[in-house]
Amino acid sequence: MEQLKYDIYWYFKLKRSNGRALKALNIIESYKGKLQPKLKKQSNEYASEVLGNKAYAPWLYVYSAFQNRFEDGWIPDNYYAKEVIPKLNGDYGKVADRNFIIPFLLSDIETLDVAYILNGKFCSIDSKIINPNKVKDYLFEKHDKLVFKLENSKRGKGVFILDKNNFDISTFLSNGYGNGVFQKFIQQHPFFSEFADNSVATIRVTTVSDPLGNISARASYIRFGRTKDTHIKSNSAVSVSIDINSGEFHPKGYMNWTEIDKHPDSKVSFHQKTIPYFNKCLEKAIEMHKTIPFMGCLGWDLAVDHLDKIQLIEVNGINNGIKFSEATTGPCFKDLGWNNLWKQKQGL
Repeated sequence: MEQLKYDIYWYFKLKRSNGRALKALNIIESYKGKLQPKLKKQSNEYASEVLGNKAYAPWLYVYSAFQNRFEDGWIPDNYYAKEVIPKLNGDYGKVADRNFIIPFLLSDIETLDVAYILNGKFCSIDSKIINPNKVKDYLFEKHDKLVFKLENSKRGKGVFILDKNNFDISTFLSNGYGNGVFQKFIQQHPFFSEFADNSVATIRVTTVSDPLGNISARASYIRFGRTKDTHIKSNSAVSVSIDINSGEFHPKGYMNWTEIDKHPDSKVSFHQKTIPYFNKCLEKAIEMHKTIPFMGCLGWDLAVDHLDKIQLIEVNGINNGIKFSEATTGPCFKDLGWNNLWKQKQGL
């Protein structure tokens, strides 16, 4: 019975994922041309023979259409979700969605967290309960503006910008929101504000831990918000790949797979732009991953602030999708043997 439930769950999950892949493929083909039949054939064969299921082919179509070639070692997004993350991160990957836990795991890292609401109680970062009558003063004693993020906030949903005037404690006490974290609002480095100054640009660094626990950074990209957005939202964000060795932007950015060469609002070009202090971003991501090396692959969302400091916004251990990096700069994980993970018996 458990096996049947598992199979049904993944049948529909793979089907939904492939629907997104085919939609992305149509967009990419609109400006790069139709996917060559030989590349589609290679994708089908690789999915079936190497990855064990033809259902993984559609994301390989996307990668092949994007790069106009086929590469051994690509990891389809749905294969990553089904075979890689459960085996490399397991249930511990879900810890990343529990904001309260992260400062304890990464105890040497300065946190943006100010307070939490957990199970209807307000809690300080040192695990003290805050009297509801004093919460507002506590939160805004040193901060004019805060960000509130729900646990499991995905694709930019469940993120709210708060100040003392619009903070209404009754919304939290009436279960208008669930568990979440109050964080300091980041003043970003001027470099990023040239592109979009109303929201904080996030730098995603994907790190891996190999079987011996050696940590390395494998991929990176940046997301900018639109003028109308107060924070990054997946359905409107502008994504630009970053050269992992130099920190330089790739000359093209993408909005839902549609190619652009400059930010649609500010009109600032991505060409020959290099992220300030990018090496520090990589160093910080690797340093943090070293404290939890038993997790195999993590996505770190970072920002460079106006004081040139690298700030951790959040860590992703379950929903750290790799499809954008694989399509634009992959294969990023070819040497790790992930293509063989499906052969291991899935624990139920």
